[in-house]
Amino acid sequence: MPVLHFLSIARIQMPSVILPTLEKGQRVRAMFGEIAGRYDLANHLLSGGLDFLWRRRAARMVQNWQPARILDLATGSGDLAITLRQTCPGALVVGADFCPPMLARARRKGLEHLVAADGLQLPFAAASFDAVTIAFGLRNMASEPGALAEMRRVLRTGGHVLILDFSIPSAPLRWIYRPYLHYVLPWIAALLTGKKAAYDYLGDSIEQFPHGTAMCALLAEAGFDSAAHQPLSGGIVSLYTARRSE
Repeated sequence: MPVLHFLSIARIQMPSVILPTLEKGQRVRAMFGEIAGRYDLANHLLSGGLDFLWRRRAARMVQNWQPARILDLATGSGDLAITLRQTCPGALVVGADFCPPMLARARRKGLEHLVAADGLQLPFAAASFDAVTIAFGLRNMASEPGALAEMRRVLRTGGHVLILDFSIPSAPLRWIYRPYLHYVLPWIAALLTGKKAAYDYLGDSIEQFPHGTAMCALLAEAGFDSAAHQPLSGGIVSLYTARRSE
């Protein structure tokens, strides 16, 4: 399917969401817009470069599914979409995000197929993609079940979803990780980006985000099957996969 024709099948609708959802979306959009210029540098330094390994692991898993069309949701500055394009050279990779400054950075990196879109109201027809990926973005959605429902809608039957996100590791690593997450990381990030509040939010969002079996249960409730999770780097990050059932 030609790319322009594929993108033309989008269904554009105004979001019909409650006020608190809009408020969170506006806050998150503004926050990422403010740190967009230093976002990549902060990610690489604060993760000690592990973010490159995490994205490569995710891309290799997607490669095993041999998808023809991939949606990278909450693509941000496009790092996962770029890795997917390199790992799955025959696939169409579309990046979607609701933060224009982030999309501008992704475009400067050479990503061609970018769409401004809210994860709760995706402008794509049903069953448009063979795989949907989201890295470090589901936490920022106003409704995790709502976002998963949209991801399922745009997946074809038998298609796969992949979620890469932070989690809380088990003890004893947890005893070191939590102080780093809540006290050390925000101050380092403040020096790099000038926006400490964004990284205070990061720690809080990670604590509240379902991980492990809780995320697998959420995927099952959203209508996915074969949900599985794989802890990476001692459980600091987790990789979740599931399949769209009929």
